Amino acid sequence: MSVSVFAPASIGNVNVGFDVLGLAVKPIDGTLLGDVVTVTHSNDGDHIEVTGDFAKKLPGDVKDNIVWHCLLLFNQQLEAHQKDVAKVKLSLEKRMPVGSGLGSSACSVVAALAGLNAFYEKYHQFSFDDKALLKMMGQMEAQISGSLHYDNVAPCFLGGMQLMVPDQEVISRTLPAFEDCYYVMAYPGIEVSTKAARDILPRDYSRADLITFGQNLATFVDACHRKDKVQAYSVLTDVVAEPYRQSILPGYGDAVSHLKQQDCLAVGISGSGPTLFCVTDDKNKAEEFANWLEQNYLQTLANDVSEGFVHICQTDSQGAVSLT
Repeated sequence: MSVSVFAPASIGNVNVGFDVLGLAVKPIDGTLLGDVVTVTHSNDGDHIEVTGDFAKKLPGDVKDNIVWHCLLLFNQQLEAHQKDVAKVKLSLEKRMPVGSGLGSSACSVVAALAGLNAFYEKYHQFSFDDKALLKMMGQMEAQISGSLHYDNVAPCFLGGMQLMVPDQEVISRTLPAFEDCYYVMAYPGIEVSTKAARDILPRDYSRADLITFGQNLATFVDACHRKDKVQAYSVLTDVVAEPYRQSILPGYGDAVSHLKQQDCLAVGISGSGPTLFCVTDDKNKAEEFANWLEQNYLQTLANDVSEGFVHICQTDSQGAVSLT
């Protein structure tokens, strides 16, 4: 009696939409860039185990793991709906680096809650609807970062490009994505906490920056609906976070200069960083960009190795999916 759910990586902000825009991505080579959670019936009470390449980056006490808190929240919601609570084992395969800017915490949250929901639907004939699940996911993300924002959990769960709206009964709207575009994702192998990346931002912005932000976001949304790729990526500029965060990302400025000289459509910081993404609609160029980033953006550690990676991705239109 078990189910497994995979939740994909995502680009938070997508440059023009600080905290309100997110895009789910998947490597074109079939690599599972994201987390997997398996929920299994347990005869020994609730417990979790953590495996995977990045398991060592998580808290030593599993009770401090966000997946454990997802279980507690899900069980609270079951009790609120007067449903019986089963004892389960949660197995997290941590395939995503922590503090990467790829929505690592969102992947764990989405995979855990969607996995629990699939388990109860399959074996206990009860499930929460997508909106209820998404609200739980947002609550868990807020617990980690200190503020409620859905720009990672919404695309990770629902797939595609999601625009957050100020309506708690809707939460997000799916924007038309450019399916022929490639997103080269370069994680340099260093960690940047979401809290630290948010703390570096100014408390106040100029009127000029606010006007530019609003105009760029509105133009991007309009261009997506009109399928105007040139217009959309011409305004994919971050005036809110990148000017301040690039100082804590080694090699970022040089990478941006090089990639723009090579005619990529756009370059930016994925989420709070340090992952960089660049966009092109030419697969050959995507491969060239990926090779350059492997040589010039990944950071070498003291033992002359890097935990970084580069993936050529496209839009993941599915979001969280069952693997069983």
